[in-house]
Amino acid sequence: METQPNNPLHGVKLEQIINELVAHYGWEYLGYNIKIRCFTENPSVKSSLKFLRRTPWARTKVEGMYLKMLRRKR
Repeated sequence: METQPNNPLHGVKLEQIINELVAHYGWEYLGYNIKIRCFTENPSVKSSLKFLRRTPWARTKVEGMYLKMLRRKR
């Protein structure tokens, strides 16, 4: 497998991203910042994964929020 030292998303699964964001911010904050129903109405990891895998624009926003969180932790 190729290594990508400059890509912080390499090797990170979408489920891991969602779990870390929820642990850090919570569902309410995620729903406030990224206006998608799977974060605001009966949020769950399963429904979020299903939606984000089919919706590239939403996945891009979630990944961007994850990258910002990683930068702030450093």
